[in-house]
Amino acid sequence: MSSVFKLLTLLLWSFMSLSLISSALLINPAAGSRSLLRAINGGGDQPDFAVDLNVTNFDAVLKDTPATYAIVEFFAHWCPACRNYKPQYEKVARLFNGANAIHPGVILMTRVDCANKVNINLCDKFSISHYPSLFWGPPSKFVGGGWDGKSEKSEIHPIDDGRTADRLLKWINTRLGSSYSFEDEKYKNDALLQSNVSDPGQIARAVYDVEESTSVAFDIIMEHKMIKPDTRATLIKFMQLMVAHHPSRRCRMGSADILVSFDDLYPSRMWSASKHEYENGTRHGLQGKFNICGKEVPRGYWMFCRGSKNDTRGFSCGLWVLLHSLSVRVEDGESQMAFTTTCDFIHQFFICEECRQHFHSMCSRVSTPFSSTRDFVLWLWTTHNEVNKRLKKEEASLETGDPKFPKAIWPSKRLCPTCYASQNQNEESSSIDWDLDEVFKFLGNYYGKTLVSLYKEKDKEILSHTQKKTNAVSEDMIQSTNALVVPVGAALAIAVASCLFGALACFWRSQQKNRKYFHKPQLLKIV
Repeated sequence: MSSVFKLLTLLLWSFMSLSLISSALLINPAAGSRSLLRAINGGGDQPDFAVDLNVTNFDAVLKDTPATYAIVEFFAHWCPACRNYKPQYEKVARLFNGANAIHPGVILMTRVDCANKVNINLCDKFSISHYPSLFWGPPSKFVGGGWDGKSEKSEIHPIDDGRTADRLLKWINTRLGSSYSFEDEKYKNDALLQSNVSDPGQIARAVYDVEESTSVAFDIIMEHKMIKPDTRATLIKFMQLMVAHHPSRRCRMGSADILVSFDDLYPSRMWSASKHEYENGTRHGLQGKFNICGKEVPRGYWMFCRGSKNDTRGFSCGLWVLLHSLSVRVEDGESQMAFTTTCDFIHQFFICEECRQHFHSMCSRVSTPFSSTRDFVLWLWTTHNEVNKRLKKEEASLETGDPKFPKAIWPSKRLCPTCYASQNQNEESSSIDWDLDEVFKFLGNYYGKTLVSLYKEKDKEILSHTQKKTNAVSEDMIQSTNALVVPVGAALAIAVASCLFGALACFWRSQQKNRKYFHKPQLLKIV
């Protein structure tokens, strides 16, 4: 009987172990197969150009993209037609997605795997009847939105003729009135370069360049290990300025997060450390990557600040927009602090030696402290024009400028006619009589409200969608975790049954011993 009991116990615990393993696999059914595939493929495939979306990041990615339009492909990974279509879709995505895109910022090309259970409700919102299905629309319209297959007023449209790369690109060109081609080269036939910079509304696209330049600037600081005992305070002050006045919400939040942990990551006690201890400490501190504007930034391309050549505009343009946008947001009482912080930041962290020396020289010429926002805004504007005037001569003689965006006194008369006190003058005049009140008013609006107008429009659209939106993420996550209930419940039931079985077995054994004792035959007494 003892052998039978041990055998039953062994079988029971084996069954429980298998149940627990199966529950783990049901929680993440793809975990085992994906690990195996990674081992076979040697670490996985190269990243695709199209962006993979799911219910957890769908709204966030489409909300934050700087692209004007989006294409979403709904597919199933088990579908042979979808697998065959992927190279066609990727060929088009290569033109528009990624840091090396030929035409960045125009279309964000994405895909959603409807065979993934967490995406079932998301795919249902778009009435997916076949795979693959492609939809077109402004990114913000996808956020919290859907397509019922009937609404003619919807800004989301199915793409009914995109089964090959050529046909999809033709559909896009027809829709936009463009002439994109697979033979296009970078900076050629570029929609961003065709935009009219004299249109005040164009600065709204620069909010993404402000994020890009902020991220690039701090990446440079990290890469060149520029945080030192004598520069640490300046960096903290500039980050405090950004927390309060950066035009991008995600950059404000990122700056705040870093400041909260700054002293832990880069303690002030390193000021008195030896050179060896200091350098060793920086390797374990912030000398890595800030992610100051989020994980998606830098994106690798420019919008408003995109030059017609690879080495023109870009970062320097974005940095100027950042400084101007900060200047118009500070309060009167902050103007002197913002001025000195900006001057110190450029002098200590802008890696172009000649540029920062010129900027420092212009800062040093200011003898009277600023007492108003107007003083700081107009000084920065004057300084920018002085730089443009100097560089215009140098670039003209060396032919190093951007032919599509030559340096000029700014703003142009077309951009701000009221900024010119005399109607007979323009930006080409040798001496300009500026109406400084009008210039200040223009700068405040241009780098203030207009710069963030795209953000506000998106937020307004998304808010209207949210009011109609059901809690799709919660529902999807509940459905995805339903698989957890059965195996865990079964495991608990088995555990309870095991305890009961053990108790019964012990009771049975004790009864057997008692019976054996009470019925033991009496020994015969020897007479």
